[in-house]
This record gives sequence, C-alpha cells and structure tokens, in this order.
Amino acid sequence: MYTIRQVAERTGFSPDTLRYYEKIRLVEPPPMRGAGGVRLYSEDDVRMLSSLHCLKKTGLSLDDIKEFIQEGRCFANHANLNDDDLHKVADRVQILAGHLEQMEQQRQELDTIIQRTKEKLDAYNAILQQADKSKP
Repeated sequence: MYTIRQVAERTGFSPDTLRYYEKIRLVEPPPMRGAGGVRLYSEDDVRMLSSLHCLKKTGLSLDDIKEFIQEGRCFANHANLNDDDLHKVADRVQILAGHLEQMEQQRQELDTIIQRTKEKLDAYNAILQQADKSKP
C-alpha cells in the first residue's frame, strides 16, 4: 500500500490533484483509508492513476478521461470480449479519434506559428547583420 505522497511521486500528480480527482469521482472507487483517515493506494490504484496521467498529458479533458476510464477496464487482453465490451472499446475509439483530430489541428497551428517566428527571427538577424556591416 502507498501513501498519497508516494503515489504523487510515482504518478506525477500532486497530492492536491489526487484529492481533487477523488472529490470529483474521477478516481473510483476512492482509495482505502487507514488509521486516522490516511489514504492508502494499492498497486492497481497506482497503475490506473499512471494511465490517467498519460491521458491527461495528451490534453484530454477531465470529462473525457472520466468517460474513458469509467468502466475500469484496459482491454489489454482482447480475447472473449462481449458486446458490451466492444461498445466500450468503440466509445474509447471515438473519444481518442476526436482528440487526436484536435491535437493534429493544434500541431498544424503550432507549425505555422513556428514558421512565422523563424521568418521574423531571420528578418531581425538580417537587420542586425546589415547594421554591423554599415558600422565603420
């Protein structure tokens, strides 16, 4: 079992973020409580929170993450999936495909900004070089 501080170190979330995620029921079920109400996290909790951290790093909204992880299955073993499982997988595909499309658009916008910044930087460097050449 891990304390909230240990889980924070392992997952990259702050203790405050972990408490907030518990409060908004992103973490379900909530961690067990030890003596004095201290949160105790299992290895499974740490794995789930690590996955959640990965999803969060992609920029997925908390609502989408909640929907994505609500059934608590990772479907790593895709043998013997029933119709309900396949529906959940299809929902995840839809969430991730939509998010990927948004990220691709953001990347294109960022590529444009980077290109314009490089052009400005080149123009300013040319001005400085010209100024250096004209000095006696």
